[in-house]
Amino acid sequence: MTARRLEEVRRRLSELRLHAIVVTTLPHVQYLTGFSGSHGVCVVTAQEQFFFSDGRYKEQAPQEIRDFRIVISAGSLFQAMQKKRVLSAKERVGFEAQHLTVSDLRHLQKLFPKAKFVPTTTLMEEIAAVKDDGEIAAIKEAVSISDKVFEKLLENVRDGIRESEVAAQISYLHRTLGADADAFEPIVASGTRGALPHARASHKAIRKGEMVTLDFGCRVRGYNSDLTRTICVGKPSDEMRTIYDVVKQAQEAAIASACSGMKAKTLDGIARKHIVSKGYGKYFTHSLGHGLGHEVHELPRISRLSKDVLKEKNVVTVEPGIYVPGVGGVRIEDDVVIRNGSCEVLNHSPKDLLMV
Repeated sequence: MTARRLEEVRRRLSELRLHAIVVTTLPHVQYLTGFSGSHGVCVVTAQEQFFFSDGRYKEQAPQEIRDFRIVISAGSLFQAMQKKRVLSAKERVGFEAQHLTVSDLRHLQKLFPKAKFVPTTTLMEEIAAVKDDGEIAAIKEAVSISDKVFEKLLENVRDGIRESEVAAQISYLHRTLGADADAFEPIVASGTRGALPHARASHKAIRKGEMVTLDFGCRVRGYNSDLTRTICVGKPSDEMRTIYDVVKQAQEAAIASACSGMKAKTLDGIARKHIVSKGYGKYFTHSLGHGLGHEVHELPRISRLSKDVLKEKNVVTVEPGIYVPGVGGVRIEDDVVIRNGSCEVLNHSPKDLLMV
């Protein structure tokens, strides 16, 4: 897999007339090397590839990384790059403009004064957006674990339990069922707090008759899942039941249409059009979805403003929502693999309105 990824990086470097790229974003370093630590930098040239880290990973790096020259440094990783002369004078060298700090760029320019550093924006993101079979298998495993967590939560969410307790159960269950970690801090939002799309779990007690939005995911072998379901403790109000049905219908319509070659904004528009037709358009306040992989949010972006086109083996979320201030909210989210002519839904958690 490493060879294919390096080949694609070099193809893109050739297109951009670059002689090398310095990869500093940790998820991208992990994507290229398989390194699971917290500190590392890669340099890929036309002929060679280097990995730089510090003494904490002297033993770990050779166990995880193949096909890269590994350099362990006691000081600055950029200075180690200079000592190894990995960049030549007058070369055009790409860097990750959306992630490298100004101070780090200046440091590189000082160490390599004759090189021309050229900003790249989505070079690594676009390569990582198309998954291989091994990556999809890891995402499927993470999705399966989160599905199992949701099933167990249905036994525990009840009148009187605090949102923070439910969030703690999510993290515990992820680990006990085999995940490496949470993908992100779980969202648990009940009652009127459901109108906050990214509400942090609070100490509020969940009460009978309230809808509860549960948004969580886990990480397996460096890859993430991202699941949202909205349930009700007891019987919902007529308005919330209507909102739930509208969101479910919008999500089902989008999933039925998703396929390679489709413009991402077109897919967003399918779900959005249905929600607008039911009078809730102004309450759908975010994009329909996003890419999923090493990072929870990556390319492609599925929004009204997106210029991305869906490609075969993109893994994306489909997650419409309606959020009515002072009333509550509903979001339903699945992870899907884009295929030629269709998409493969990875989640198996039920989407009918569940009352616990």
